[in-house]
This record gives sequence, structure tokens and C-alpha cells, in this order.
Amino acid sequence: MILLILFISSSMTYHQQTSVPWLARVLAGRPLAAQLNGIHFHYAGEVISITHLGYFKFVEFFVRKGAHVLTYFALGGSLAIGLKPYLRGRSAALVIPPIMVTGLAAYDEFHQLLTGDRSPMFQDVMLDTVAGLVAVVIVWTWRQARKH
Repeated sequence: MILLILFISSSMTYHQQTSVPWLARVLAGRPLAAQLNGIHFHYAGEVISITHLGYFKFVEFFVRKGAHVLTYFALGGSLAIGLKPYLRGRSAALVIPPIMVTGLAAYDEFHQLLTGDRSPMFQDVMLDTVAGLVAVVIVWTWRQARKH
């Protein structure tokens, strides 16, 4: 199911999936704008700030990256749990699922390249990999704690 959602999502252009119009309706009063205005950083060579992007695109950036993190966290955890019966030893259980997450993240970004009106980014692959790895480590740690 996660892979189907990823494939459909990466098949859509930015304009087909932008949440800016919805955010403009739901967050019309621009809540927390004063507090968020102090956030300013660089991601993939782009300045991320309200001043540079505008309030709604700034919020959308965090929604999109949050979706990346949650999706690949769920994928990493699912792979760690689902592949456990097939993986022998601690090394395989800690290495194979993150490698699979990285491969799927790279494929997702490549698929975006083919879609057009998208910006495939190496930084997103790294973000996705870290999210998946964190989930794998949590699953592994939980299993170790249950053994003792």
C-alpha cells in the first residue's frame, strides 16, 4: 500500500498535488506567522523562509517533508518487521531494510524526474533514508528489549 501511494504521488506534477490553495483557505488567518517568521535555512540550495517563499508555500514545505518522513518511517518499520523472518542475524536485519528504503527513495525521485514539473532531490533521498533507518533502529531496539 505504501509503495502504491508513493508511485501515485510521484506520478503527479507539482501543480496537481500542491496544497497551497487548500492551505490558503484553511489557514487564512496565517496562524503562528510571527513565530515562524524567524525560521530561515537552506534546503537543496533553496532558501526556506516565509520571506522567500511566502507563508503558504513555507507551510507546504513542512507538510511535504513531513509526508516524506512519515511515509519512509512507516516503510522502514514495515520492512524491518516484515522481512525479519527472512533475514538471518543482526547485521542483515539492520542493513537490508535501510538499503531497500534508500533504493525506493532513489527510485521515487527518479520517477519524479520523468514526471515533469517536479524537482527530484538527492536531499529528499537522504531525508527518506534517515526516516527509514530511524524506524528500523526503533524496531530492532524494541525487539532486543523484549528478548531481555
